[in-house]
Amino acid sequence: MTDSTFGQPYSMLRPVRGGNAFEETIEHILQTIKLGIFAPAEKLPPERELAERLGVSRATLRDALGELQSAGYLEVQRGRYGGTYVSGTSVNPKQDMRPLDPAEVQDVLLFRGIIEPAVSALAAKSDLSAAARGHLQGCLSEVRNASNDTYRPRDARFHIAIAELTGSPSLVGAVAESRARLNELLDRIPLLGTNLEHANEQHADIADAILRGDAVTAEQVTVEHLEGTASLLRGFLA
Repeated sequence: MTDSTFGQPYSMLRPVRGGNAFEETIEHILQTIKLGIFAPAEKLPPERELAERLGVSRATLRDALGELQSAGYLEVQRGRYGGTYVSGTSVNPKQDMRPLDPAEVQDVLLFRGIIEPAVSALAAKSDLSAAARGHLQGCLSEVRNASNDTYRPRDARFHIAIAELTGSPSLVGAVAESRARLNELLDRIPLLGTNLEHANEQHADIADAILRGDAVTAEQVTVEHLEGTASLLRGFLA
């Protein structure tokens, strides 16, 4: 596997910084789980590869994986197909969420509203390989068929996939950061069936425009899609 292989999580696994290796290792791995980079029931890469990517010792990595297992995010399986897997059941977000700052909510929505439409347009202008096209279509199919428990990480994965099509690690990181912050807000509101159906229709329209190379439509539909999410968040969280 290489960094250029679409669908692989390695571009999201960057060396930790500073003197908080254990804490940052947990943060990095949790982010890949919550954003759907590592899907439920999916096996994590070998410890050696994870440790190298994160720039930490295997002992530090094992400590972090052990804590995530205790918290219910990971499962260890033995035998022929043994290894560390993402838990197949969702972990409920903490009920004691910190109070919201309206300025922070607005900042999240503003940043996302600027970065993601531009990323969609750039993806549509890119010379997409068959692998890139297949990756986007696969992520679209996964979010369309997701259950309520897996919808939000699959949704996040689809939006990150669009950024991956641009070939820019910086844009992938920006969209991932934006989505991580957005998910903290979405965890506070209910999943609405009608909204999910509408969102999936918009996802399909965005993917179609990108695959046709229609940058204008890709950007426009992305703006509409993001405005719908922003309206829900403002309505529930105001």
